[in-house]
Amino acid sequence: MFEVGRRITELREKRGLTVNRLANLAGISQSHLRDIELGKKQPTVACLEYICYALKVSLVEFFNVESVDVDELSPVIAHLNDTQRKALMNFLKTL
Repeated sequence: MFEVGRRITELREKRGLTVNRLANLAGISQSHLRDIELGKKQPTVACLEYICYALKVSLVEFFNVESVDVDELSPVIAHLNDTQRKALMNFLKTL
């Protein structure tokens, strides 16, 4: 299963950024970013966009769409609220 927090950590470390530096670049709190990386919280689509911008990757690159199994996305989508689902659908339509 695709783990958002693990992917953020991977990209952050690859770019030589600390949690504090990435949080500052993304405009979110260090504790929130740490909770996301540890899998304690899931970011909103907007928050993930800020993180991706700070990491200098697109959302497509972040998810590496070619390797994502649609069945793996179902549980993630099930936990989104209506606003988040609409934002995700808008994003997917841009691909």
